[in-house]
Amino acid sequence: MKTEFLDVSETRKTVRVEIPSTAVDAEIDRIAAEYSRKARIPGFRPGKAPARVIKQRFKDQILHDVAHDMIPRAVDEALRERGVEAVDSPDVQDVIIEAGQPLTFTASFDTVPEFDPGDLAAIAFKRASPGINDEAVDLAMQRLRDRGARHEPVEGRGVDHGDTLTVDLERSDPGGAPDTHNDVSIELGAKANPPGFDEQLLGLEASATKSFTLHYPGDYPIGELANTDVSYTVTVKALKRRILPELDDEFAKDLGVDSLDALKTRVREDLEHEAKHAAEREDRSELMKQLAAKVPFDVPTSMVGREIDRRLEDFARRLVDQNVDPRQAGIDWNAFRESQREVSREAVAAALVLDEVTRREKLDVSDEEVEGEVVKYAERTGRTPAAVRAALEKEGGLSRIYAGLRREKSIDFVMARATITGDS
Repeated sequence: MKTEFLDVSETRKTVRVEIPSTAVDAEIDRIAAEYSRKARIPGFRPGKAPARVIKQRFKDQILHDVAHDMIPRAVDEALRERGVEAVDSPDVQDVIIEAGQPLTFTASFDTVPEFDPGDLAAIAFKRASPGINDEAVDLAMQRLRDRGARHEPVEGRGVDHGDTLTVDLERSDPGGAPDTHNDVSIELGAKANPPGFDEQLLGLEASATKSFTLHYPGDYPIGELANTDVSYTVTVKALKRRILPELDDEFAKDLGVDSLDALKTRVREDLEHEAKHAAEREDRSELMKQLAAKVPFDVPTSMVGREIDRRLEDFARRLVDQNVDPRQAGIDWNAFRESQREVSREAVAAALVLDEVTRREKLDVSDEEVEGEVVKYAERTGRTPAAVRAALEKEGGLSRIYAGLRREKSIDFVMARATITGDS
């Protein structure tokens, strides 16, 4: 087999392959023999049709099967001889195959060259502060108070800011189609309310009806409503006002805590716990950014594309978890995809450095460590470790656990050698 490699770039390669005609003809004979055993040819008993008849009758299918079998093996062999590894399936083109002739084709692929991550101590940043101040505690207490609010009927006045209304609502979309909803609960001041909607309802009393038209601005996040006019008819059926509870010991006891001071202490502890994890995520993000800068070549586009796909799938999955249909969310997916390109490139580059550190330092994961992760997952899901392991083995999930633990070991290794200042 002849091969000729062309370096398109540091990470993009093309190989032209020529497989000798003797090997091609031998494979044609082998595939033709398989067809002969199965084919039903008029005038011949099953399995008795001459090879030349089989080759003529099934020429295109046989040549397709030969190429399908020989090309992947030839690509693998060429890459092994060259000592390179493709990060994605090679793009095979210019295939020429005929009986009695060499099989030729070109295969283009992305690869990652070995590189030196450099001095890890040169990575330097200040550790994020996980501190919590009194203002954050006060805001959290206010949120608890808001959640504990009750609603009382209002009589003798019109709608005011902060009120909660029960209304019948009819809306005509930009196409003119009516959309009616009865007994809708609306809180004035809610972020989900259309722009200018609240102001139209101020002063209305129960049983009042009002029709009005709103203009949605061009930058409105729901694309199909942006820069359109929508007509509304609203009938107020009931009006309530929010009554906030007092922040006292009784309020704390309603939440299962002995006193207001004890509640504030618990809130502060919860905030500090959240802040600690947020600071760790910020530190990790800064580390990954500096690792990404150590890659001395352009990250393969195929790897960036896969990372973008992963992020879009993850975002769509979160929408589904919130009972939002991604297809009806009004999102410009092309723009969203493009917005993820740079962060995806940075994530891939940082991962390449971590993988190189793992290789150079021979970092590995023991079976005991993997089993520990299985046990933790079993405890969180209320299943037995054996059941979790069986499910992971069936889905190929154990390899992901190994890879994840190796990546975490590499991050810990780099963190231990980086120059990090600030509180630990």
